[in-house]
Amino acid sequence: MSAEAEEVAHDTVEAAVRAQLAKALGGVRGILEAAIPTIAFTVSWISTEDLKLSLIISISLAVVLLVARIVQRSSPQFVINSLIGIAIGWFFASRSGDAKDFFLPGILWNAAYMVGMLLSIVTRWPVVGFLIGSVTNDPTGWHKDPGIVKLCTRLTWLLMLPCAVRVAVQGPVYLFGGGDQAVAALGVAKIAMGWPLQVAALAAMLWVLGRGRTPIKPPVAPA
Repeated sequence: MSAEAEEVAHDTVEAAVRAQLAKALGGVRGILEAAIPTIAFTVSWISTEDLKLSLIISISLAVVLLVARIVQRSSPQFVINSLIGIAIGWFFASRSGDAKDFFLPGILWNAAYMVGMLLSIVTRWPVVGFLIGSVTNDPTGWHKDPGIVKLCTRLTWLLMLPCAVRVAVQGPVYLFGGGDQAVAALGVAKIAMGWPLQVAALAAMLWVLGRGRTPIKPPVAPA
């Protein structure tokens, strides 16, 4: 769809952000594709305490999900994202021989997202604003409107909150936990604080978006 067509389809900031968020989350199937390999790793480790086997099962399931996407000719984006995360977790856990290191990249990733979004809020360039820029084909034009900046700041806080909660809960478990209990706790926390938290944040964002109708102002073409 062209930028002009998207501007017609989304005549308000709220509609544009809702559409972009739905596209980014990938729906129910995307949620399952992110959760299944982690569930498989956690259950396998608790059952066998065999790190190599648990990693093989986890990545094999991700590959099966990827093949299914390719066969169906649908977007493999969410499976690929999951596969990359598993591969990085495999690298960390294999090097140390400690199963809980499988979860370290996710904790670091959430910490990086949290810091990045916090910096964007502090500098008054909230990351959600760039979702609007992607629709209007003007990456920074939204920043000229104080009302849009304020709205995007609120939405960025909500988007950042799941990352902050994950780091606050999973970080101490990783740092101070040990043995099977730590691996099980990290696995359960990763699943419970993955898409459920993201969906809760999305619901809160949709509630905020449902309260207003801020018109999108397309960029003025040069004379």
